[in-house]
Amino acid sequence: MADFISGFWNMYVMVLVVLSILFCVYVLASNMTKRTKGPAELHGHVWDETLAEYNNPLPRWWLYLFWGTIVFSVAYLVIYPGFGDRNQHRGQIAQYEAEMQTADEKYGPIFAKYRDMDLMAVAADPEANAMGQRLFLTYCAQCHGSAAQGAKGFPNLTDDEWQWGGEPEVVKTTIMEGRMGVMTPFGQALGAEGVKDVASYVRSLTGLAHDSLRAQRGAELFAQQCVACHGADGTGNPMMGAPNLTNKSWLYGSSEATIIETVTHGRTNQMPAFGDFLGEDKVHLLAAYVLSLPKK
Repeated sequence: MADFISGFWNMYVMVLVVLSILFCVYVLASNMTKRTKGPAELHGHVWDETLAEYNNPLPRWWLYLFWGTIVFSVAYLVIYPGFGDRNQHRGQIAQYEAEMQTADEKYGPIFAKYRDMDLMAVAADPEANAMGQRLFLTYCAQCHGSAAQGAKGFPNLTDDEWQWGGEPEVVKTTIMEGRMGVMTPFGQALGAEGVKDVASYVRSLTGLAHDSLRAQRGAELFAQQCVACHGADGTGNPMMGAPNLTNKSWLYGSSEATIIETVTHGRTNQMPAFGDFLGEDKVHLLAAYVLSLPKK
C-alpha cells in the first residue's frame, strides 16, 4: 500500500490527466472548421442502403459547450487537489488536518496531564486507564483483541510473557517504534527429519508429548543452530525478540505440525510503530493501559 501512494503515482495520475485534457483540446480544435458556401456534401458513407450523412461542421454552440467543460475541468483540478499532492492544502486532507488540530487543542492538555507521570502511576489512575482503553480499542484491538488476549501470531498482553521485555519503558518503546520479529527458516539446513527432531526437542522443553529419541537428536541440532537466539536453555532473548521456549506461551501454537512449519519456513511478524501517528502523550497512556491489564 505504501508503494501505491508514493510520489510516482501522484505524477503518473497528473500526466494522464494533462494528456487527456490536451487530447480533448486537439479534437475540438481540429473540428473548428468554417462552414463553406454552397450545398453541403455527403460524407460518402452509407448505412442501411440509403442512410447517408452530410459533412457539416458541428454547431458553434455545441463546440462552445465542450470548451466550457474543459475550462471547468482545469479550474476544478486547480481549486481541488486534483493534480496529485501539489495542492493538498485543499480538500479532504486539509479537512482532516484541521479536525486533528482542533482535537489536539481540545484534548491535548488532558493527555499532557499524564505525560510526565511515571508509567506505573498512570496505570493506577482510573481516568487514565479509561482513556488508554479507548485508545487500545481504537488502534490495537484489531490485532490483540478487545480483551487484549491476542490471537495466532499476535501476543497475549494479559500474561507475564513478553517477547521484547515487559519493563514499563520497553513496553512504551515497543508501541512508539514498533518491532520486527524474524525467525530464520531452517528447512534446508536441517532437512525434514532434522526439523522433526528439533520440533520434538522444543515440545519436550514444556513437557508436551514428544518422541524422546527424536528429542535427544534434536537437542544436539538445537545447540548447533538455535542457541544464538533462544539461548542454550531455550529461555529466549528479549533484546533480539527471540521468545522463551520453556514456558507455555505460544505465539503460533504448540502442535507438532505448527512447530515444524515454524522451523521449516521461519516466521516474520511486525508490530507497527504508533509514535509518529499518535504522538508520545497518547502512547504514554496506551503503554500504561497495557501495563495495567491483569496478568494471568
